[in-house]
Amino acid sequence: MKTVWNVLLGIAIIVLVYMCYASIMGPINFEKSQKIREKAIIARLMDIRKAQQEFKSLNKQKHTNDFDSLIHFVKTQKLPIVAKEGVLSDEQLESGLTESKAINIINKAKKTNNWSEVKKLGLENFSRDTIWIPIKDTIFTKNFNVDSLRFVPYGNGKQFQMDTVTILTEAGAPINLLEVKTPYETYLGDLDRQELINIIDKQTKMNRYPGLKFGDLMIPNNNAGNWE
Repeated sequence: MKTVWNVLLGIAIIVLVYMCYASIMGPINFEKSQKIREKAIIARLMDIRKAQQEFKSLNKQKHTNDFDSLIHFVKTQKLPIVAKEGVLSDEQLESGLTESKAINIINKAKKTNNWSEVKKLGLENFSRDTIWIPIKDTIFTKNFNVDSLRFVPYGNGKQFQMDTVTILTEAGAPINLLEVKTPYETYLGDLDRQELINIIDKQTKMNRYPGLKFGDLMIPNNNAGNWE
């Protein structure tokens, strides 16, 4: 009988030690996993933000709330890049010559094949040529997978929530707002449930979004991320 009690006591001690260890390491492991996952998600959100900035610049200052449209835009749209050679001297500028005038003079010479004015004004080595570069090559790395923009890392195939809304300023001017987000539940749902509940409760009580996001549909914030 004494042996049985000793065995049971030993098991109880092991269980208590494990419970103490789990209570200490649980939050630590949760936080470690959270940081790893959020690093990847933040990087993805920043990629979406870059794509939306370019979309807005070429679409009447409006964002899109549709990933299909955004991805198609990144894959197919090109941006004009001006290749510059030469600069106007102080003397040329003082004479009233501007870059726009200089380009017009050069373009006229190209059409007429009369370069006398170009030589007279010293514009032989001056040029401004527009090169069209695919957006994908200007804002992302060479082998970036554009189709991945919509998916939340560690989200098991779930997509980011992306919405837009237009509000009016006090002066009556329209402002297009964007918000892209994903809740903790999406990318931390497979971890310790109690720790997940705790972090959601903490953020909610502080009136903060329980997850990661940039932008806001209520107030303009220049598409700032809540991690910044």
